[in-house]
Amino acid sequence: MNKNLKKYQGIFTAFYACYAEDGSISPERVEAFTEYLIEKGVNGVYVGGSSGECIYHSVAERKLVLEHVVKAAKGRLVIIAHVACNNTADSMELAAHAESLGVDAIAAIPPIYFHLPEHSVAKYWNDISSAASNTDFIIYNIPQLAGAALTTSLLRTMLQNPRVIGVKNSSMPVQDIETWRAEGCIVFNGPDEQLLSGLVAGAVGGIGGTYAAMPELYIKIYNLFQEGKIAEARDVQDACLQIIYALCACKGNMYAVIKECIRKMGGPDIGGVRAPLSNLEDGDLAQVDKCVEMIRAANKKFL
Repeated sequence: MNKNLKKYQGIFTAFYACYAEDGSISPERVEAFTEYLIEKGVNGVYVGGSSGECIYHSVAERKLVLEHVVKAAKGRLVIIAHVACNNTADSMELAAHAESLGVDAIAAIPPIYFHLPEHSVAKYWNDISSAASNTDFIIYNIPQLAGAALTTSLLRTMLQNPRVIGVKNSSMPVQDIETWRAEGCIVFNGPDEQLLSGLVAGAVGGIGGTYAAMPELYIKIYNLFQEGKIAEARDVQDACLQIIYALCACKGNMYAVIKECIRKMGGPDIGGVRAPLSNLEDGDLAQVDKCVEMIRAANKKFL
């Protein structure tokens, strides 16, 4: 791995949207959440992605979030900014803004809704990259939500752009990680359920939507893998899997559950989720408490 890419190794938390009581973006809560993640010891953050509810935010809101993450981080985190919108102009505006703030990398999903040919997707990504021509670019492959999957031919086209360094791979087949790595780029494991498998397949680290709920456990998986203690890492991964299932067992959206878990465990209050995502219902609160206890028990057992 090139020396300048070593900063991308480790555990990168997908950053959550942080709302005030009226549902607007709260700069104060963004900064508090950034500080919380730094204290937990994660390597970096992925801002403005799925976990950040990006498709429900305006361009101005997305800029505001990133500005306050950068302000609070003060160079203590590697910051990857997801800048894709469903049109090229807004995406380029966000890319240029991210570069002006000095982020380490930008990232983008393919355009959603219309199924575009590969040459159109490549132009979209290259246009975005051109607006941040001094910043690393990461392809975000999440076909189950974007409706379009990265292919080897498309990746090879994109790797002709010297700013393209790798893929955040959120497709479920671990084979995809092996495939993209074989093309000479770095790969982040996306599905939290298979962080260990992704690392074994050659991922340099993970970017995960549930990492902030239990960052110490994912850091433990990564460190055990680095030490060659695969069986021990598998035990921690299994515990994380059961917690993920529990987090998904409410009527409220998983991110609403996680945010309440963080608050109950002494972390910052960063609000709920934005409609049409569902906030917690009264009947969810017992399940939230169960999730908190599962996380605390796993921390006690493995840390």
